[in-house]
Amino acid sequence: MKTNLWEKCSKEKRQEIENFCTEYKEFLSNNKTERECINFAKKMAEKNGFLSLEKLMKNPKQLKAGDKVYAINMQKAIVLFIVGKQPLEKGINIVGAHIDSPRFDLKATPFYESSGFCMLDTHYYGGIKKYQWTAQPMALHGVIVRKDGTSENVVIGEDDGNGFCFTDLLPHLEKETKREFGGEDLNLIAGNIAKEDAKEEKFIAGILDILKDKNISKEDFFSAEIEIVPSGKARDCGLDKSMVMAYGQDDRSCAFTSLKAILETEKPEYSVMCMLVDKEEIGSVGATGIRSKYFENCLAEIMNLCGQYSELKMRRCLNRSNMISADVTAAVDPNFPAPFNATTDAHLAKGISFNKYTGSHGKYGANDANPEFIAQLREVLDNEKISFQATEMGKVDQGGGGTIAYLMATYGMNVIDAGIPVLNMHAPWEITSKIDVFEAYRAYKAFYKMKIKE
Repeated sequence: MKTNLWEKCSKEKRQEIENFCTEYKEFLSNNKTERECINFAKKMAEKNGFLSLEKLMKNPKQLKAGDKVYAINMQKAIVLFIVGKQPLEKGINIVGAHIDSPRFDLKATPFYESSGFCMLDTHYYGGIKKYQWTAQPMALHGVIVRKDGTSENVVIGEDDGNGFCFTDLLPHLEKETKREFGGEDLNLIAGNIAKEDAKEEKFIAGILDILKDKNISKEDFFSAEIEIVPSGKARDCGLDKSMVMAYGQDDRSCAFTSLKAILETEKPEYSVMCMLVDKEEIGSVGATGIRSKYFENCLAEIMNLCGQYSELKMRRCLNRSNMISADVTAAVDPNFPAPFNATTDAHLAKGISFNKYTGSHGKYGANDANPEFIAQLREVLDNEKISFQATEMGKVDQGGGGTIAYLMATYGMNVIDAGIPVLNMHAPWEITSKIDVFEAYRAYKAFYKMKIKE
C-alpha cells in the first residue's frame, strides 16, 4: 500500500502546495455556482491569451499552432482549446470536469406562508442526504432575469451578515433520531415581519417590499436561477492544516486543477482541450451537460478555423483522442470503514486517484479503460514523479458511482477517470488533502503534453 505523501514532502514543496491551495480555497469561496465558475474561467482564459470562439466565428482568421480559444455555453459550461503542432485529425488530449454540485434550488414559484413566516419552496439537486443540510447557515446565489432582458445577480448570505436556514425538529419532540426528510420538508425561512397595510399574504408582501428596491417582482422568480448553497468560506481542516474543508469540491477540485493546468500549457505537440461542464450530478443531461452536441460543435468550428475541417477528419479526431474524466472519488473514511476495501480504495494524501472503471456492482454503467492507455499514462506520471493511486469506489456490492467517462468513450477515444479523493462527498462541507489537489494539477498538466499513439 502506498505511503502517506506528507512523510516524504520537503519543506519547500509543502510551501509550494500551500501557496497553490491558498488560491484554490479562494476559488472555492467565491465560485459556488456554475455561472460563477464560468465567469472565473473566462477571466482567467482571457488573461492568459485565449480568444473567444464566438468572436472568431464573426471575424474569422486562420488558427495556427499555439493559438488559444475558449467557448461558453449558456453561461454554465466552457471549452478551452489550444491548437497543437500536429494535425487535429491525429487526436487531442482532453481533460473534462464538471462544475455543478449538489444543492437546493428555489422553485419557479417559491413564495408561500406558513405559521407566520414567509417561506421559500425548494427542490433539491443531485444526490444528497437531506438531514446534512439542516440547521446550518445557507446563502442564495444566482441570477434573476426580467422580461425586458435585464438581469440582477444575487448573492445573499455570504459576507453581508445575512443568511438562511433549513430548520430541523428539536430532539425533545422527536423519538426517531434518524428520521428521513422528504423532498417537500426542506424549505427556507425568508422572513417573519408582516406588511401592515397588506390585505393578504402579509408576510410575503413584507419580503416583496424589500425586493422592490432592486426592481425585482414576485413574477421575476419564474425566469430566475437561484441556488441555495452552504454559507461561508473554504478553510483549512485539521490542526496541521493539511486538508481543505469547503462546499463543492465535487467536482470543482478537479475543475480548478484542470483549468490551471491548461492555462499553463504552451504550444503543445498535440491539441489540448479542457471542458468544464454542467449537469453531471443529474445525468449529464440538457443543453449544458456533456450529452449535448456543444462539445462537438465547438470542435467542428475550431477545425474549420484551422482549415482542417471535414466530417471524416472530425470523426478521426474524436476516435484517436485521449481523455481524462476528471472527477473525484470517495476516500476511505476512518469513522465509517465498513463500505470500503482499504487495499483497493482511495486514501487521502496518497496522490491523484485513477479509477480504471466506475459503475456499480458488476461494473454496470462503467467505462473500462484500456490497459495500453493506462500503461502510457503510468510512464508519463512516473517520468514526472507524480504520485498516484489505482483505486475503486467502495466494496463491489456496496454501491458505486458514475462520471462523464462512459459518455465520452462512445466516440471510441481512450478514457479513464482520474480525480481527487474526498471525505463527506455530497455533504455541505467536503474534505480533501492539499497534497492530492496539488498532485492532480501536476497530473493534468503532464497529460496535456502526452503523445498520442497512432
